[in-house]
Amino acid sequence: MEYMVGITLALFLCAAAAGLCMDRERVFYPAVTIAVASYYLAFAVVDGRNEVMLSEVLIASLFIVAAVAGFKRSPWFAVVALGGHGVMDAFHHHLVHNNGVPRVWPGFCMTFDVTAALIVTWVMLARARQARSRGQG
Repeated sequence: MEYMVGITLALFLCAAAAGLCMDRERVFYPAVTIAVASYYLAFAVVDGRNEVMLSEVLIASLFIVAAVAGFKRSPWFAVVALGGHGVMDAFHHHLVHNNGVPRVWPGFCMTFDVTAALIVTWVMLARARQARSRGQG
């Protein structure tokens, strides 16, 4: 069930953002990536152990730095970070033993992140093709 919810939510968020042109702002997908990377920090608060919080801060920092690079340099950094976070979700439990993580979270977050990254990739490539065709016509 968590996989279907992750996919459905990613489809809805990306479709709504594109349909409302919210994703045309440079900050949109980097902000989504930062939000996604921050959830494990909340779970570390639930866990309550300092070593878990430190581990989660280190992991989140990698994705947050990539999201900021996506805002400052190229949106592709944020897209790769979003998809990469989904891949990390698949083996997060091997990196950190965070007892605050809900059982269904890794599957949900993995499918949301990967689905959203694939949709954003498709949208960005389609818009680039449209821009090139308008420039040639």
